[in-house]
Amino acid sequence: MPDAVDLNDIPVFLKVAETGSFTAAAGVLGLPKTTVSRRVAKLESAIGVRLIQRTTRSLSLTDVGRTYYRDCREALDVVADASRRSADTQQEPSGTVRVSGPADTGFLAEIVADFMTANPKVRVELVLTDDHLNLVEEGVDVGIRAGNLSDSSLVARKLAPSRRVFVAAPAYLVRAGEPTSPADLIDHDCVVFGRTLEGATWPVQGPDGPETVPIHGRIAVNTMQSAVQAAIHGLGVALIPSPLAAEAVRTGRLRRVLRAFEPPHGGLYAVYPSNRHMPVAVKAFVDFVAERMAWLRSPEAPGKHDPLLADIAAGI
Repeated sequence: MPDAVDLNDIPVFLKVAETGSFTAAAGVLGLPKTTVSRRVAKLESAIGVRLIQRTTRSLSLTDVGRTYYRDCREALDVVADASRRSADTQQEPSGTVRVSGPADTGFLAEIVADFMTANPKVRVELVLTDDHLNLVEEGVDVGIRAGNLSDSSLVARKLAPSRRVFVAAPAYLVRAGEPTSPADLIDHDCVVFGRTLEGATWPVQGPDGPETVPIHGRIAVNTMQSAVQAAIHGLGVALIPSPLAAEAVRTGRLRRVLRAFEPPHGGLYAVYPSNRHMPVAVKAFVDFVAERMAWLRSPEAPGKHDPLLADIAAGI
């Protein structure tokens, strides 16, 4: 029966595997070479298999050794992360957090201000843009994104539900008629969200489930506030987040259309590259945003007094 494994021998084996020699591992660990060799041999004896193939000139991991190295490295990384997280709970958030969000997410600036007031050692770089930033390439710690997220390597934490509605100016509807089905959009100008008018489409909820319909228009915009203004000025039907449409609908400058076909509801998410090695300030920010918006995920939400969801009070 194999001997009990001395867990202190495992980091020694890992260092030998990583440096490729007993001598180099001994130098890094500050131990005699004979001690390193003896502890690896003791580990092999304890588990009953050879981990390292030794020759007079070199050493290499056996097949079992490679598997054992990978499993032990992953296990020690988990332990290190657990230790770091425990230590993090005792640390005050500090440093710089780089945050991106949609250009029209006005509430985000308010949340950031409140977060900075609560965490005076934190600095924030807030980038509001409707461009789809690559968080890793742009050095962004947290992105706030709306809609249905595409598959990616990013970690996503849902903050709140989101909803988009079809709207148009009353004067435009008098002139062009009111669409009653997605198929009618082919005869209408639409306010395209994007950098080009070519190849634009909209998601709709059809009788057989979600589908995508092609659209065309005379104007393309890259911010949702611009889409609202284009619709108000009679440039066509627009598909915009319901909170942004609320005031214009309430005052009669816009009207809802295609109510039965609005796209499937999406969400508002905080996305970030990884849960591992997340700085204390970044984790604190994500937790702060999630806490501020937690009520929107409750059964009672949405509430008619919240400015983010004024569309409910307006009957949108």
